[in-house]
Amino acid sequence: MMEFDLEYTLGLFPILLKYLGTTMEMALWGFVLALVLSLALAIVRVFRVPVIHWLAMLYISFFRGTPLLVQLFLLYYGLPQLFPIFVGMDAFTAAIVGLTLHFAAYMAESIRASIIGIHKSQMEAALSIGMSRYQAMQRIILPQAARIATPSLMNYFIDMIKSTSLAFTLGVAEIMGKAQMEASSSFKFFESFMAVALVYWVVVIFFTRLQHLLEVRLNRAY
Repeated sequence: MMEFDLEYTLGLFPILLKYLGTTMEMALWGFVLALVLSLALAIVRVFRVPVIHWLAMLYISFFRGTPLLVQLFLLYYGLPQLFPIFVGMDAFTAAIVGLTLHFAAYMAESIRASIIGIHKSQMEAALSIGMSRYQAMQRIILPQAARIATPSLMNYFIDMIKSTSLAFTLGVAEIMGKAQMEASSSFKFFESFMAVALVYWVVVIFFTRLQHLLEVRLNRAY
């Protein structure tokens, strides 16, 4: 029976941390792009824009109803077969696009729920003083909805960080991919995956704490 090699595990941390930047870059780009797309989807759904509303519902249903791994494979391996323009898309870009499209579907519903959670009297009051619906959304509704949506959006960001581990299936060299390579070369699978698990855990703890501080700040006025 083989014993746990603590020295090997500790020696992996400097190696894995070199690839943490790639993981965080994917997560940050994915989150920012998903936030923009989800906000657009949420507004389309709230105002029930003709035709686009149904397309938004179809998009949300598909990306919430299929696994992220399948979506990544469709983007990276399947899409170039239908559209040659995507042949040159690298794995890193495909991973970011996949994360964006997947999480935007979930985030859109959270933002939509936050918007409709604002009492309709807020919109009526804004319209009564001469604001347009766009101005009312920008100045009155969305700032209040942002406070409500922040906890769930931060949870999605944390989930996105963990989901970047699937990018190694496309060949992206991030911390999970590097852990897989180290495990394959040394056959110390438990030690390698324990090391990467601890790295993810510490990162998640950091952003969970950051989420708490942000919520406290946003709720200070209330």
